[in-house]
Parts: sequence; structure tokens; C-alpha cells
Amino acid sequence: MAEYVPDRFACLMTDVSMPGHSGLDLLQHLRSLGSAMPVIIVTADTNPATRSRAMRGGAYAYLTKPVSSDVLFRHLQSALRHVGSSPDGDGQGLSDG
Repeated sequence: MAEYVPDRFACLMTDVSMPGHSGLDLLQHLRSLGSAMPVIIVTADTNPATRSRAMRGGAYAYLTKPVSSDVLFRHLQSALRHVGSSPDGDGQGLSDG
């Protein structure tokens, strides 16, 4: 995981399963640093417990593959609007399921 620099990025998209790391661990790490940056998880993992953990952990959206480019774009636009309108990161996330 790269060093976190606040306000460097407006949104993060990650998978649950990555080589050597978990997207859920990355999400937890960002939240522990006080980051309210929206995190969109795009994954093939359809386990309800994983989805629940992600959303409870502060994921903005949890999208299961395959994801159409239109759906992904719509969630990204929503997350970026959320950044502009809700600086406190109130956890109002989205899910495709």
C-alpha cells in the first residue's frame, strides 16, 4: 500500500482480492487514518458477509462483477458529487445488491 496523502485523490476504486492485500483492509486502513474519501469496491465476491463488512466499514459502493461501464460511471459520478457536498463523509453509501 502506498503512503496515504490526504486530498490527493477524490475517490478510490479497489477489489476485495488483491495480491498480498485485501481491499477491505485498505478501506479499514484509510478510515483509521481519518479519511472520508469514497471507496468503491468492484469485486467478483458475492458473499453477503463480505458485502456487509465493506459497507459497515465505510465503502461508498459495493459492485459485483461483471459491472457495466454505465453502472460504474454512475457510481463514480455519485461518489464525486458526495465528496463535494458532504465533507464529513456521513457514510451514505450505495450497493448494487
